[in-house]
Amino acid sequence: MKNLSKKTINILVGVSLLTSVLMFNSCSRDNLLDLSPINSADEKMAFTDPDLIKLSVTGVYNAAQIGSYNGAPRGYPFGAAYFQQNDMRGEDMVSTAGFYQYTYTSTWDASGTLNNIVYWADTYRLINRANLVIDGVKGAVQKGVIPQDLGNSYIGEALFFRAISHLELLKFYARPYNFTAGATHPGVPYRTKGIYSLETIDEGLNQGRGTVAENYKQILDDLNTAESYLYTKSQRAGKEKVSRITKEAAIALKTRVYLGMRNWQKVIEEANKLDGKYSIEGSINTVFTIASSLTNNESVFSLENSATNNPQTNGALGAMYNGRKLIAISPVIWNNGGWLADDKRREEGTMVVTSGAKYTNKYKDPALFTDSSPLIRYAEVLLNRAEAKARLGDTGYLADLNKVRNRSLASPSQAYTSASFSSNSDAVKAILLERRIEFLGEGMRWADIHRLQLDDIAPIDGIPAKYANALPAAADYKIGTPYVFKVSDQKSIPASNNIFLWPIPANEIASNPTLKGQQNPGW
Repeated sequence: MKNLSKKTINILVGVSLLTSVLMFNSCSRDNLLDLSPINSADEKMAFTDPDLIKLSVTGVYNAAQIGSYNGAPRGYPFGAAYFQQNDMRGEDMVSTAGFYQYTYTSTWDASGTLNNIVYWADTYRLINRANLVIDGVKGAVQKGVIPQDLGNSYIGEALFFRAISHLELLKFYARPYNFTAGATHPGVPYRTKGIYSLETIDEGLNQGRGTVAENYKQILDDLNTAESYLYTKSQRAGKEKVSRITKEAAIALKTRVYLGMRNWQKVIEEANKLDGKYSIEGSINTVFTIASSLTNNESVFSLENSATNNPQTNGALGAMYNGRKLIAISPVIWNNGGWLADDKRREEGTMVVTSGAKYTNKYKDPALFTDSSPLIRYAEVLLNRAEAKARLGDTGYLADLNKVRNRSLASPSQAYTSASFSSNSDAVKAILLERRIEFLGEGMRWADIHRLQLDDIAPIDGIPAKYANALPAAADYKIGTPYVFKVSDQKSIPASNNIFLWPIPANEIASNPTLKGQQNPGW
């Protein structure tokens, strides 16, 4: 506790932004995280110098990109773990060994596994950094340390991170928006104040879980403010058009938020704002080629990784999906008849690597781990809008769907036409399949599984059946022949099972009196 009396901007971390002092009070370096990723600054000085303020904002990006897993960098929450944990909850990628087994097989318990615990902890740590920057920058602008427009952009970046972080937590710890009328079921604690002292910890301990509706409202409030504050893509230079958060990134994220809320008209309205701002690259490989991953016309927001600053061997995308081959493409999606045999996204050596099993080659640097972390692509915005239009009976869905799909076709004659679908429902299902193919290995599948619970067109009940937690046999990959599940495979888990949601970490529940009575049912 003695560290709290020092006049430093140290953010308590550990299992939670609130309870880390209670659970991890050894005062080691792992228990304290400087607001600045490079320098520790006096509390009174941290926001009195433009360079220190810039470092503080960089620290928010660093918290999103690297995270801490027992003191080691693993890419929690958004540098790598976002992709891996979301993929491992779905059925289209396979855990080939024991590394992701708990997540893949849904075998966590009430205490949680380290993956569950760290996901909660590091996401709230990121939120806390964002909140401290918001407060600090506001004060700096008022004192004339930095100009209003620069301060607003910094605040907008922090608000974006706060919004996407709470949205991410909702996918794992709360039921989907449509679970109850008005989304009145429990969400997560939505933190809007920085935690930096015993007093602020005590204040935070009085805050429990909001409803999902309240959480989504706050997410949208944050993103709307961010949109009004942020620099546009055209005001950024070089790779910062993608590696820094822009006004367009906030808009793109709103299409994802509204999709989860099933507010189809708002999905369309937000997506329309981006017309002419981005385009689909001629080859999907351009988006993932390291030299162009941060300079192409399709990427909206990606976190940058370098040879000296990355999630390393036990986290980096290039390591886990490619070099170490701990995550493979599942025969479940590979064999799906809706994925054309000559689709360029099956192309060996470019998008796929075969070593017995099939692996995505989107992440191409298993040695230095410099692959960017692709959090938002324009392809997603188009497919979000396509789905929304199809659900509303707007035939304009076809143009958006084809913009994404056509670049990967072997022949223009394979493009969808108005005669391809007998109903809007069939169109929606085709769009959902396209999402599975297009975003394979990008951590998108769990969000769709989560939001499609109780769907009126393509409902999913709980967690789908999966290939076994094992290296897939080469013989199981048969294009066009639907995969037949075996006794040894992972069985589906109904949504009624408490395992559908992760438990709030047990040590959080034990230490936080407000959350103690708000654990997810069954845990």
